[in-house]
Amino acid sequence: MSAIISGSVAFDTIMVFPDRFRNHILPEQVHILNVSFMVPKLRREFGGCAGNIGYNLKMLGEEPKILSTVGADIGTYTDWMKSYGIDQSYIHTLNEHYTAQAYITTDIDDNQITAFHPGAMGEANRVDVPANIGAKVGVVAPNGPEGMVKHARQFVEAGIPFIFDPGQAMPAFDGDQLREFIDGATWVAVNDYESQLLMERTNLKLEEIAEKVQALIVTRGAEGSHIYTGGKVIHVPAAPISQVADPTGCGDAFRAGLLFGLLRDLDWETTGRIASLMGAIKVEQSGTQNHSFTSEQFKERYSKAFGSSLEIEIGR
Repeated sequence: MSAIISGSVAFDTIMVFPDRFRNHILPEQVHILNVSFMVPKLRREFGGCAGNIGYNLKMLGEEPKILSTVGADIGTYTDWMKSYGIDQSYIHTLNEHYTAQAYITTDIDDNQITAFHPGAMGEANRVDVPANIGAKVGVVAPNGPEGMVKHARQFVEAGIPFIFDPGQAMPAFDGDQLREFIDGATWVAVNDYESQLLMERTNLKLEEIAEKVQALIVTRGAEGSHIYTGGKVIHVPAAPISQVADPTGCGDAFRAGLLFGLLRDLDWETTGRIASLMGAIKVEQSGTQNHSFTSEQFKERYSKAFGSSLEIEIGR
């Protein structure tokens, strides 16, 4: 059985400005802003929440099915996924659009200026969760808002348990819509900031949200994560890291770990630790899909991080 991942597939064009924005932007002149930055370093990465989750789940040895809409320029990303054997059967190309893409310029103080073009992502509602797909679990990750609503409802209709992962798409929904997502979901996964926004918009406390689902997972960065389930809160420590190279995509790697545990019917303590380690491995590498590991490497790091062995097969 596999996991079906509804979410975005996108290109990330990342540029590094070897200076500080504040040296070139005059506060008293922002109303007539016209600046240009020379960026000697540029890289183009494969990203998008569904793409990232799918990549990480494949690294863990599972067979993700990505449900997404992309544009006519998807070619190099298609080749990338093909090289890793990622199922593209449910990725729909809309030739009249570009693939979603973010243009990110970062200065030496890690300040960022980002322009995001949704492109084909905004048409996610044009595709359906396939009937009889045979998926054991699903996830509704950030995507075009109409597509997220549609796919969540179709998961419910198909009887596919799913994780609701609103992420950066949360501002697109009001309280009633978020409560509908929660009522339909089997699990909810948010970071600490998103959990506060979710409570504000739904007028529900975390404990009340947890009562509506089998588990509520709240990630808290270097402080680990909390899993609200069965009337208790499980604290999962953050896995140690050697360096912080790039936090982008860390949450997607974590969610792939959650899906892995759900696919394998693991307990929440083990599932949370696998997810934590996936996030740690990702944060040590630049880009969202440039990290890899062997089963032996993963098990060794798991044992060192959490003081217990992992008696299951992991990896491609």
